[in-house]
Amino acid sequence: MKKVVLILAVALISSMTVTAQEINWVTFEEALELQKKKPKKIMMDVYTTWCGPCKKLDKYTFHNEDVVKYVNKNYYAVKFNAEGNSVVNYKGKEYTNPNYKEELKNRRNGGHQLAGVLGIRAFPTIVYFDEQGEKIQPISGYMKPQQIELYLKLFHTDDYKDIKTQEEFNTYYKAFVPKFKETM
Repeated sequence: MKKVVLILAVALISSMTVTAQEINWVTFEEALELQKKKPKKIMMDVYTTWCGPCKKLDKYTFHNEDVVKYVNKNYYAVKFNAEGNSVVNYKGKEYTNPNYKEELKNRRNGGHQLAGVLGIRAFPTIVYFDEQGEKIQPISGYMKPQQIELYLKLFHTDDYKDIKTQEEFNTYYKAFVPKFKETM
C-alpha cells in the first residue's frame, strides 16, 4: 500500500512539474503596458488556427523547459492570431479584422490588419519588439528549441544591432553554440 501511495505521489509531482512549464502569455496591449513598468523585449508568436507548423511550435518548442525559462525571464510573450477578430491598439491606432467571419474561425479567415502592418507573410512568424514596443524583426517558420534560442539570445542581448550584413549574420550563426536541450 505504501508503494502505491508513493508511486501516486511521484506521478502527481511529476505531472505538476510538466504543467508548470508554461510560457506566461499576455495580450499585446498587456505587454506594452508591462513594458512601461519593467522594460523587456516582446516576443510575439503570430499564428493561425489552421497552421500545422504553428501547432507544432506551440506543442514542442514553446513547452521546452529551456525555452520556457528563457522567454519568461527575458521577454513578455504574446500569442496573436493573425486571422482572429481581436481589436488591438498599437501606437495610437486601432487594428481589427474587418473580413473576419465567425463561421470560419477554425479555417482560413480574413487577415488581421495588425498582421499586415507587421509584415507577416507566413505562419508561424515570431515578431521581436524592443523595450519601447518598436518592431525589431519578424522571423518566419517553425523552429526547434535550439533554433529559436539563437534568435531569442540575438535580440535579447542586442547583438543584432552590430549585424549589418548577411555575411555578419552568417558569421554570428556559425559561431553560435546552442545550450537549450532539444525535445521531441
